[in-house]
Amino acid sequence: MSESEPLIECKGVSKSFDDTVAVQDVSFQLMPGEVMSILGASGCGKTSLLRLIAGFEMVDGGQIRIYPGLVSDADNHLPPERRNIGMVFQEYALFPHLTVAQNVGFGLNGRKRGRRGQDGLTRDERRSRVRDALELVRLSGLEARYPHELSGGQQQRVALARTLAPSPIAALLDEPFSNLDASLRRNVREEVGAILRDQHIAAIFVTHDRDEAFAFADLVGVMSEGRLEQVNSPDALYNFPATPSVARIVGECYFLPGVARADVADTDIGALPYTCSDGLMPEGMRMTIRVRPQDLNVRADAAGSCVVESREYRGGETMLAIRTRSGVALRCRQAGYSSLSNGMRVTLEPRDDEVFLAFPV
Repeated sequence: MSESEPLIECKGVSKSFDDTVAVQDVSFQLMPGEVMSILGASGCGKTSLLRLIAGFEMVDGGQIRIYPGLVSDADNHLPPERRNIGMVFQEYALFPHLTVAQNVGFGLNGRKRGRRGQDGLTRDERRSRVRDALELVRLSGLEARYPHELSGGQQQRVALARTLAPSPIAALLDEPFSNLDASLRRNVREEVGAILRDQHIAAIFVTHDRDEAFAFADLVGVMSEGRLEQVNSPDALYNFPATPSVARIVGECYFLPGVARADVADTDIGALPYTCSDGLMPEGMRMTIRVRPQDLNVRADAAGSCVVESREYRGGETMLAIRTRSGVALRCRQAGYSSLSNGMRVTLEPRDDEVFLAFPV
């Protein structure tokens, strides 16, 4: 296997259920050791895409390739057990009557000779795989325990060990951390990410949690109504979303109407420096300006065109709800404590060197 060859590649993948389009013209590729998060609201097609890649559903159009070749198109469908990928489910799906070792080894018991060049495993080889997988997820010594005797984080790691034991080239994770409490979630997420990268396993992680998607992945794909709207690194996606809908999904933001004038946009809070995908827009062109809570300073001004509607003090910061002259609602984050109170007139000013992202209307 070459480090320069993708382990998973989707080209124009589509799937409908009756009259409902679940996945529409999705294309991307994933390299060895690369982790990709797919972010989107419930019902956007995230899990459907995962099931297509896993082989639980057949594609209507397009191709899915999993190293070393084609596994799905409109005329071909390789079954899940022959795709050499593992899947970690939201509910873990551990067998309550089996021990930790038996759960981890369950996926090895059905291996037969001749499947994609994989020899059948002897009993000793299966035990070795189970031992190695448990050591990898730091659960050595718990082989004889049952799932109900484990914490939520330990159960999640058993599910991961079961996925890793057959030595897959890729792993699919469907909201795997959603059942963990906040104190466990970050630690387990970091451990799982480190294991996947260390083993050079390509992984696709589905979530509706923006912070989790950004923290876990090398690439983030934003999905909406069955389409993968944009795929990029977390920082590039956050700073340069391709559309207003992507901007809303990847971070709290608001939109001000504006009109291009030279190198600024005229808005009802004043002239704002802006940029867009094509540089500057023609004079007089209408646009919408993305404003994030951290982008603006709020200053008391009796002649200001904006009004403070509410204030939330959060210890290290104050969140102000502001209404502009034309009625647009914004939320502005101010460092520390702000003495601005409800009903005060204010002026909004860009933070130092802030350049606002604009989209043509």
